[in-house]
Amino acid sequence: MRIDLRLDAAPVDAARRAVELAGTGADGLFTFEGQHDVFLPLALAAQATSLPIMTNIAVALPRSPLHLAHLAHDLHALSGGRFTLGLGSQVKTHIERRYGSPWSQPAKRMREIVAATREILAAWDEGRTPNFHGEFTRHDLMPPTFCPDPLPYGPPPVMMGALGPVMTRTAGEVSDGLLVMPFNTRRHIEERTLPALREGLERASRSADEVALLPEVITAVGRTDEELASAVAGARSLVAFYASTPAYRPVLEVEGIADLQPHLQTLMREGKVDEMTAEIGDDLLDAIAVRGTPEECAARITERFDGISDRVCAYFTGGPPSNELVTELVTAVHAA
Repeated sequence: MRIDLRLDAAPVDAARRAVELAGTGADGLFTFEGQHDVFLPLALAAQATSLPIMTNIAVALPRSPLHLAHLAHDLHALSGGRFTLGLGSQVKTHIERRYGSPWSQPAKRMREIVAATREILAAWDEGRTPNFHGEFTRHDLMPPTFCPDPLPYGPPPVMMGALGPVMTRTAGEVSDGLLVMPFNTRRHIEERTLPALREGLERASRSADEVALLPEVITAVGRTDEELASAVAGARSLVAFYASTPAYRPVLEVEGIADLQPHLQTLMREGKVDEMTAEIGDDLLDAIAVRGTPEECAARITERFDGISDRVCAYFTGGPPSNELVTELVTAVHAA
């Protein structure tokens, strides 16, 4: 199994951190759209290492497909063909109140953004004008002045993050890959994700090998009691945060504890963060996250995704683990 690691650094430290993570034996690096720009650290990592790089995810709804295509094309060129564009929708509150953008019909909009971005990239690769006419966006003008040269390795893949059945089905129809969100369980993947993905593939008359499946897993790793306690506390807190969000209720529903979501949401609104975390029992924590020594985490990752995917993205909690711990985890995952 291959394992990608999150490039968890501000742009000022991204190149140095990328070299450190590459030294662990990781198979790739990804960024998350959090405290810093999601693309800039990858530009620095592309020049500092030879690892594959990707956004996991860049929020698509506030961005134009043309902006996304230019970023993807240039990062693919800068990295020598090692970039993957991973896109996601985010939730209504963040789109409207954090990004200051309109929210409507997220699955339809994601379908168009992904399809339009792929069409623009394909047009550049083939030396032609894009031809995309959608409900929300149109791309049929590309004078030579604005058209970048084709790349020797073709256009970069465009993958799509999804959780619910409609968005997952959409990913199967229009994207190059499905990014499985970290708040997930094997039961939810088997009962909800894979059937919806297959439905999308069938609707678009696509084969399973046309859409890669890349899960992300919350990983609490440590060797000492102190390391494990910090990592597990971080994982429990993160699971509580995700579980309080209505968009993630389907995962709890499959596990038979859907009522936990509105309860946690109430606690979140009241600022009772410690009480939220205390509501996450070990059974739910272990269904969503993996915890333990590097060898134990590797075994649980392999068991979780056996027959589903041969590649995983690790989302560390409790602060970045030491490079030694990460190296041991990567080695154990490769061995498993």
